[in-house]
Amino acid sequence: MWKMLKKMLFSWSMGLMGPKTDFRLCRTLDIVFLIDGSDDSRNRYNAIRTFMMNIIGKLDVDQKKDQVAVVQYSNTAATEFYLNTHTTKESILNAVRSLKPKGGRPQYTGTALQFVKERMFLPSAGSRRSEGAQQILVLVVSGRSRDSPRGPAEALKSSGVVTFALGSAMTDPVELQSISFQPDYAYFLSDFNNLPEIEQNIEGDERIKRDFVFLLDGSDNNRNGFTAMRTFVRNIVESLNLEEKQDRVSVVQYSGDPTAHFYLNTYSSKNEILNAVRSLRHKSGRAVNTGTALQFIRDNILTAPSGSRRLEGVPQILILLSGAKSTDNVDAPAAALKELGVLTFGIGTRNADSLELQKISYKPRYAQSVSDFNELPRMQEQLLSSVDAVVTSALIEGPTVIGMVNILQCKLHTVISIQPFPG
Repeated sequence: MWKMLKKMLFSWSMGLMGPKTDFRLCRTLDIVFLIDGSDDSRNRYNAIRTFMMNIIGKLDVDQKKDQVAVVQYSNTAATEFYLNTHTTKESILNAVRSLKPKGGRPQYTGTALQFVKERMFLPSAGSRRSEGAQQILVLVVSGRSRDSPRGPAEALKSSGVVTFALGSAMTDPVELQSISFQPDYAYFLSDFNNLPEIEQNIEGDERIKRDFVFLLDGSDNNRNGFTAMRTFVRNIVESLNLEEKQDRVSVVQYSGDPTAHFYLNTYSSKNEILNAVRSLRHKSGRAVNTGTALQFIRDNILTAPSGSRRLEGVPQILILLSGAKSTDNVDAPAAALKELGVLTFGIGTRNADSLELQKISYKPRYAQSVSDFNELPRMQEQLLSSVDAVVTSALIEGPTVIGMVNILQCKLHTVISIQPFPG
């Protein structure tokens, strides 16, 4: 039930926070409202206007954290004001109060989405994308589009714009879901008069989702430690929330070249994953090309076709078990993973390079050393605690992709009370 708007930020102890979220923890937002101003929406226009005012009332406009723009459309689109037109909440609210329906028919939603992409999310129009502000589009539409919105919608997704779509009983559900950043971001209302409803208390009963990738050193240097590594992975998997589809797991082994034993979407149950881990065999090979393996993870594992939910805001966690210094350079691939917001934990034996592990890890303090991999059991609880802490920190401090989900949890979840599409 409206999952993406009701999950709460985790507290530092990984407990669920209460209903009052500290908005200062959220990232800055550039929000563009694209509203249906056609003849079909004339009787619902007051409700749409009130809905926007309720959301704007929760934003940090006066502190210059958040910006708002409004575009109306029917058969054509027209800008009411840009992201940099108004600098105070009062002036934005006054502008919204004065909005009048554009009129015209029918709705060309595809044309309007293209208009927004080309004219609204630009530096000249006030967009702060280059400064790290999240770009958000909220579409409110009362009917089926007369042109195809798929191309412009995909272009917006590719450019990093997070689109939420709200439709009436006359809207095509499949069309609305295709426009949204992901299907869960599409919502249906039987009547637009339900838009202004405010629900302050959110049921925060869902735990956060995580994608785990284990990268195992399978070189000749680590032959004696492989059984201990396999047991360690199995013990970690036992602790994860897999049956409720919150967590996913992938395992990659490497020496000179990497091999994916299974991807994030290969198995859906804990038993399947545990059986796959039990069946792992030592890869062997003289080289220890950790850099190549890290690049493989980035290019082949942390992708949507391989089951990664990175673009849905799900934290990406990489656990590297290394028994030797890399025989190739790790600098560029390690940096590339950090740029994606991947949370890497490096664990190495005494034969590994501790400085190299620190460079690979998300932060130097998340690199750990053991004399040999038989000591891994004593590190399990410490690793899981570190994962909890860094995931929480990342959600609050927010690399873009990890913060994507909680952006609207922080601010919009308190002002939208609507019914999602069934299923």
